[in-house]
Amino acid sequence: MAIHDLSHFRHSHAYDPGNRGAERRTWIVVAITATCMVAEIIAGWLTGSMALLADGWHMATHVVALSIAGLAYVLARRWSKDERFAFGTWKIEVLGAFSSALLLAVVALLMVVESVRRLVAPEAIDFGPALVVAAIGLVVNLVCALVLGHGGHEGHRGHHDHEHDDHSDHDHADHDHGQHDHHAHAHHSRKHDMNLRSAYVHVLADAFTSVLAIAALGAGLWLGWTWMDPVMGLVGAGVIVSWSQGLLKESSRVLLDRDSDGALTERIRGAIQCDGDAEIADLHVWRVGRASHAAVMTVVAHRPLDPEAYRARLKPIHSLMHVSIEVNRCPHGDCP
Repeated sequence: MAIHDLSHFRHSHAYDPGNRGAERRTWIVVAITATCMVAEIIAGWLTGSMALLADGWHMATHVVALSIAGLAYVLARRWSKDERFAFGTWKIEVLGAFSSALLLAVVALLMVVESVRRLVAPEAIDFGPALVVAAIGLVVNLVCALVLGHGGHEGHRGHHDHEHDDHSDHDHADHDHGQHDHHAHAHHSRKHDMNLRSAYVHVLADAFTSVLAIAALGAGLWLGWTWMDPVMGLVGAGVIVSWSQGLLKESSRVLLDRDSDGALTERIRGAIQCDGDAEIADLHVWRVGRASHAAVMTVVAHRPLDPEAYRARLKPIHSLMHVSIEVNRCPHGDCP
C-alpha cells in the first residue's frame, strides 16, 4: 500500500547555506579594493609611475580572489534548496577557499620570480613615490581587514528545523536514517568559515607585503640598501606560501572528505557501545557544514535494539546533523 504522506520523514540538507554577514562584508572589501586598484592604475598611467601601475595590477589579483569568496557565498545561498546537492551547498564555500588559496600561492610564486630577477639584475627604484604607494596599500588593507574581522562576528543562523526518523525492520538489519540536532554553537561556525578566512588571509598577505615594502624602501631611501627590496620580496613570498599551504591543506581535506575528527569519532563509538553489547563494525564521519557532521555506521550486537535506541544515545552530540544507522544481529554468536 502506497504511503501518501512522507513529509514527516523528509528534511532539509541546507547545512550552513551561506553566511549573509560575511558575504555582505566581503563585497564591501571587493568594492574598496577595486576602487583603489582603478585609482592606482589611472594615476600610474597619467603620471608614468611604474610603482603605481604595478601595485594597481597586483591589487587586481586580490580583487579576483575576494570576488571568488563573495561568489561562493552567493551560490551556496542560492542553491541551498537544490536537491541535487546531496549534503547541502556548504562545500561551495570550501571550494572558494581552495581556489583563493591557489591564487595566493600563484601570487607568491610571481613574487619569488620577480625578486630573484631583481637580485640578479637590480633596477633603479624611485623610492619616494613607491613609499607613498606602499603606505596607501597598507591603509587600504588594514581597513579591509577591519571590515572582514567584523564579518567574522556575525551571528550564524541555522535553517535546520526538522528532526527525521525513519526505520524499517528486517531479520538481521534495521536501517535508521536521520538525527538532526541543530544547536551547534555559532562560534564554531565562524571559526570554520574557511571562505571568510581565505579572504582575510588575502588582505593580511597584502598588508604584510606592504609593511615589508615600506621597510625595504625606507632602507633603500635612507641607507642606500637597494638589495633590501628584493630580499623583502622573498621573505614576504615565503610567509604567503606558508599561509596558502595551510588553507590548501585544510580545504582539500574537507573537499575530499578526509577531515576526520578523531575526538568526535571516539564520542560516537563510546555512545553507541556504552552497553557492552553493541559494536560499531563500520563508521564514516565527515563534515557537511562549518560545525555540522554526517555519519553512517553499521552496528552489530548479540541483542540488537531498535535503531531509535541507538539514535537516542547520539542526541548529546549536537554537531551530528545527519545520521544513518544499520543494525545487525551478530550471526551465530561469533562476534567478539
